[in-house]
Amino acid sequence: MASEIKVDTIVNAGGDNDSGIDLSTNDVVAVKTANTERMRVDASGNVGIGNTSPDQLLNLGNTSSSQPILQFLSSTSGANTIHFGDGSSADAYRGYINYAHNGDNLQFATAGSEAMRITDSGGLFISCTSEPSNTTSGIFLRDNSEGGCKFSRGNATSLTTMLEFLNGNGSVGTIKTTGTSTQFNTSSDYRLKENVVTDWDATTRLKQLKPSRFNFIADANTTLDGFIAHEVANVVPESISGDKDAVDADGNIDPQGIDQSKLVPLLTKALQEAVAKIETLEARITALESE
Repeated sequence: MASEIKVDTIVNAGGDNDSGIDLSTNDVVAVKTANTERMRVDASGNVGIGNTSPDQLLNLGNTSSSQPILQFLSSTSGANTIHFGDGSSADAYRGYINYAHNGDNLQFATAGSEAMRITDSGGLFISCTSEPSNTTSGIFLRDNSEGGCKFSRGNATSLTTMLEFLNGNGSVGTIKTTGTSTQFNTSSDYRLKENVVTDWDATTRLKQLKPSRFNFIADANTTLDGFIAHEVANVVPESISGDKDAVDADGNIDPQGIDQSKLVPLLTKALQEAVAKIETLEARITALESE
C-alpha cells in the first residue's frame, strides 16, 4: 500500500512561519529561512544553493546574480565539470575543472581557456593539451609559441629523453638517460646548419684563452680550475651568457655564466693542428736520420 504526504505550504518545526521546507511550487522543493529561499531542488533534480534557477546538477551562487559562483554539471557524453564564476554574467564560468571520459583526462581552465591537463597515464601538460611525440608520461610545459620543455618519467633502461627543451624552432636540446649514464645534448643536426667551414685557425684563438685557478668568494676553501667569463667572451662568445659588470634592478650582481662544453670544438681543432705539426716534425726527423 503506497503512502503519500502532500504539503502545499511551508513545513516548519515550531511557530516560525517564514522558515522551513516550502512545497508550494509544483515539482519544486525549497528551503527557506527568514522568508528567503536558500536552496531548492527542481523537477529535473538540479540543486541550487543561493540560486533559485539551477540549470545544472548543482549550482552555488548569489540569488541576486544572474550567474552562479560555482556549478557542478554532468553530461551524458561523459564530461563532468565544475565551473567557477564571480557572479557576473560577463565573466561567468571563466574557470573550470573538467573530467573528460573520452580520453580519461582532467582539464583545468583559467580565463575561459584550458591551462593544464592531467592525462590518463599521469602526464601533466601545462599551457598545452598534447605532446608532439605522442609521449603522454611526464610533465610538458609550453607557451603559445610552442616554447618550453618536457620532463619524462619511467623506469626504461634504454636511451630515453628525460628532459627536452623547445622553442619556435623546435627541439633545441635534451637530457637523455640509459641504464647507466646521462647525456646532455644540444641540437647539432647537419640539416639545421649552413656555411660549414673546417679550415680555420684554432691555435691562435686558443692561445688567447687564460685558464686560471681560483676559488669562489662564497667557498674560500675550494680551489678550482676554470676561466673568467668576460675573458672567454672575446674568444668563444657563444659559451658565455650575460654581460660583464651587469647588475639587477636592486644593484646586486647579475653574474655571467659559462658553458665550458662550447670550448670543446676550439680545443679539438687546436689539438688537431698541434698533432699535424708534430707529425710533420716527426717526418722530418725520420728523413734526417735516414740520410
